[in-house]
Amino acid sequence: MKSITINGSQRESVGKKAAKALRNAGQVPCVLYGGDKPVHFAAAELAFSKLVYTPNAHTVVINLEGGETFSAVLQDIQFHPVTDRILHVDFYQLFEDKEIALDIPVNLVGNSKGVKNGGILRRNNRKLRVKALPANLPDFIEVDITPLKIGDKVAVSELANEKYTFLHTDNTVVCQIKTSRTAVVEDDEEEEGAEAPAAEAAQE
Repeated sequence: MKSITINGSQRESVGKKAAKALRNAGQVPCVLYGGDKPVHFAAAELAFSKLVYTPNAHTVVINLEGGETFSAVLQDIQFHPVTDRILHVDFYQLFEDKEIALDIPVNLVGNSKGVKNGGILRRNNRKLRVKALPANLPDFIEVDITPLKIGDKVAVSELANEKYTFLHTDNTVVCQIKTSRTAVVEDDEEEEGAEAPAAEAAQE
């Protein structure tokens, strides 16, 4: 999984007044959980643009003044209700030998046979939650929809992978091809079945 580096400085004052002063200076108050104790730090608001405003999943390398470095994932983020500015960010520390749960984006590839014949592609889950060691976390989960016909669907059970575990039931639908008023017969088997009687009639 791709990683984004955020440079920050540890903060000693953690009250509302101190947090407001940081925001006025263009800094975002942050907390790193998961270790022996929470680590409070601040980083420039611009440093979060590639992490927050993207559909992709990333791990984070937090570099603090003084040489301390932590590997983490974004856990929670708070935005101002009016201006949408980042108010606070929570991170969770990663350890090489400890599994972590994370939402991973689903990437659909290919051109569905069903869609070509007038069906409608429905994306039931744009992200799937998986559990894995940090080194095994995927950038995205790829689903090939090329063979899908009208009425077909892809369930989590079809995406099983040895490197990570899905935290969903096996019958959770990832995507499906729904019928529509403009849909036409598309199954090769049905088309062949329709041609067979005609051929037999011609022979008679």
